Amino acid sequence: MSDLGRARVSRRTLLRGFPAAGALAALAGCGVPAAYVEPGDRAAADRSERDHSLRFANWPLYIDTDDGSASRRPTLDAFTERTGISVRYTEEINDNDEFFGKISPALMNHQETGRDLIVISDWMAARFVRLGWVQEMDRAKQPNVARYLDPQLRTPAFDEGRLHSVPWQSGITGIAYNRRKLGHDIRSTSQLWADDLRGKVTLFSGLDESFALLMQGNGADVTRWTADDFHAVCEQMEKLVRRKHIRRFTGNDYIKDLASGDVLACQAYSGDVVQLKADNPDIEFVVPEEGAELWAESLMIPNLARHKRNAEKLVDHYYAPEVAAELAAWVNYVCPVPAARDVLASAKDEGTAALAEDPLIFPDDVMRERLAIARDITAQERVGFAKKWNTIVGL
Repeated sequence: MSDLGRARVSRRTLLRGFPAAGALAALAGCGVPAAYVEPGDRAAADRSERDHSLRFANWPLYIDTDDGSASRRPTLDAFTERTGISVRYTEEINDNDEFFGKISPALMNHQETGRDLIVISDWMAARFVRLGWVQEMDRAKQPNVARYLDPQLRTPAFDEGRLHSVPWQSGITGIAYNRRKLGHDIRSTSQLWADDLRGKVTLFSGLDESFALLMQGNGADVTRWTADDFHAVCEQMEKLVRRKHIRRFTGNDYIKDLASGDVLACQAYSGDVVQLKADNPDIEFVVPEEGAELWAESLMIPNLARHKRNAEKLVDHYYAPEVAAELAAWVNYVCPVPAARDVLASAKDEGTAALAEDPLIFPDDVMRERLAIARDITAQERVGFAKKWNTIVGL
């Protein structure tokens, strides 16, 4: 495992953009009844026994690669060697809404998507579950998932019991800041609004990416937040925008602003900061005292997938602690398999072993007490909330 600890550029850093506002995204948000697929219409005849293959769609830069060839992926290769199942792996998901627009026509028309396994953010996964567009996995055939899945990620509100989804990687939306240039630590979200940070703060432009941390800063319980909590945040943001306190609302380009010193504090993803801090030790990440959002991006099996059993095997492969450790060491997000920590800790390479002690990959108990999974925005809420938020941030 000597190569595991080498930093990789976050695919969020490069590719995650602003949410799209196309008609298909609106359809999912509204939950149009005609798009719903009944449970009995979701499965197709499975070809796994006679066709040892599957098609896996993921985000770019979200899997381990071989130093000599970026097309070789050691953890996938190990799966094929062990099971005989070949994997057609495509890095085609650049944005949740964009990907939704690509495959939704097939799903709403009861057609195959051409994919057996996909990875999407949980706020989008909630739409797929509500619309009946993904199949339940057979946990009896996934012993590693059943045994090793992080307890804190087992019961999201949108998918009770995680029957339709399994986290690929997880992460934290918290606050990053430049300790040296700011001159003091940040411990609370409310400190972002202090006078010494006027014009030096950025927040995420995407509603789903930004709202939970801001609500937590106001003392809301994001596991059951209300419309009043949302409107309170909007009123607060409107005042801050008028005062020009917020420099701008960003996608993942917040990273260059923080690195250059143009921004001193910002909403940030934990996985990005692991890598930023490697280049600049003055960059800090904090889970505020009021709390931060724990999120996941999850594996799902779309309706009518032709290799469901093979896909279930691949999901379980990534929940073997040694495999989860190898993946976590390359992508640097919160590992959804806590048992992988012991695997990394036993590595001979010092840099790799040190990852086991990084709380942004394996949060400690103190940090976990301040993490919460926000309930998703419902279909009824989404259109109105998105319109109001987008007006504030200028989308």
